[in-house]
Amino acid sequence: MVLQTRLFLALFWATAILCAQTPKQSYLDWTSLPFSIEELSKRRLALVKNLQDRGITGSVLIPSRDGFSTNETFRQLDDFYYFTGLELPNSILVLDITSNWWAVYGPEEDFRFENKARPNDFPGRALINDPGIETVSGLSLRAIEEFSVLMDQYASNGTTVIVNGGNTKELASWPQDYFSTPTPIQILLRSLEEKHPGLSYRNCFSEVASIRMIKSEAEIALMRKSTAINIAGIKKAANAVRAGIDERYLEGVLEGSYKKNGAQRLAFGSIIKSGPNSLWPWRILATHYNRRNRNLENGDLVIMDVGCEYNNYVSDVGRTFPVSGKFTEMQSELLNMQVEISDAIIAYIKPGVTFSDLRKLTDEIIPEEAKPYMQANLFFGHHLGLSVGDPSLDEATLEAGMIFTVEPWYYNHEDEIAVFTEDVVLVTEDGCEVLSKDLPRTPEDLERLMHTNNDY
Repeated sequence: MVLQTRLFLALFWATAILCAQTPKQSYLDWTSLPFSIEELSKRRLALVKNLQDRGITGSVLIPSRDGFSTNETFRQLDDFYYFTGLELPNSILVLDITSNWWAVYGPEEDFRFENKARPNDFPGRALINDPGIETVSGLSLRAIEEFSVLMDQYASNGTTVIVNGGNTKELASWPQDYFSTPTPIQILLRSLEEKHPGLSYRNCFSEVASIRMIKSEAEIALMRKSTAINIAGIKKAANAVRAGIDERYLEGVLEGSYKKNGAQRLAFGSIIKSGPNSLWPWRILATHYNRRNRNLENGDLVIMDVGCEYNNYVSDVGRTFPVSGKFTEMQSELLNMQVEISDAIIAYIKPGVTFSDLRKLTDEIIPEEAKPYMQANLFFGHHLGLSVGDPSLDEATLEAGMIFTVEPWYYNHEDEIAVFTEDVVLVTEDGCEVLSKDLPRTPEDLERLMHTNNDY
């Protein structure tokens, strides 16, 4: 009887555990694609056509992010996300431009959902075996083991492997010093060289950049949202500017607003710098954590050069505020000068203009006495999209759909004063639209903003 009771209890608990087991998770339970199958396919076709038009043969390899995490939210690599819309870890998109086919090679299961010691908490998630992923992406999914077989075939028949190795003439080799961190592309290339000798390689940065520079309507919508969240955060932080608080407090106000309004991440570490800190670039200030925690004082200017990310698309906006709530005459004059330069650049932006044209214009309109302190290059800005350094071509002609910043910086170490205004600009069919237009720019309007309740 005792034995029967024990067997019954064991069976009961085993049945209870099985019944309580969390079901296996689907990829689409956790995420969705940000773009339509048609748009994603159009992007891949555009890259293939760009390369074919240049007489290039071979196969493009685009790696995804390593799935390991140190508690931060998984964030896919830009190119992989752009051409697939997928957040698959440890995968590779292959675009065979010679044979006109493409596929994603990846793991069968998502190891982040697996832990044999805690099966109820880690129930598993299929990746390439999940039919839903192929349905929503329009991509063929194949086991990562097949990728190795494909690379052996490429090595034996002399196929050229094409990767986006960045804006360099030659693909950067594996770093040889003690401290450099290899890029995902360098990691991929080193593995290919070791496992599949005989492959040749080519960089496709310019072909990728020419596509990613032109934003689709869906991308523009995401960047409008990202910029709106950023503006709300800056307005909220502007209300908090006053003597006695420190720069990190303002970061908290700003970034809290980002989160409240739906931003998942920062586009980059928030740059909020006051007084003498405002004279120094971010990379110098970031060298020491306590150099970005200065107490604000009356008479200071505080510069905000900040950005958030919404659904992987970023914003980057900058403004200058007086800690006292009122600009001095000199501060106001310099800021007005900078805003006038920015206005002139923006008014000149339209399809058909080149970045060389913008550089020439800017050089002509900057007052001679200000030129030693106007520290900028290219066209006083940078492209935005999936990153604050979106791929771009320096000598490209402006086209509708391009989005970049306009930011004629002024840093004067002699007079110990810096002012900064940065706006996000979308090139339209007949000119441009300032996506950050809802954020005041002139000294008078910025002062008014500081004293307006911005409840975001």
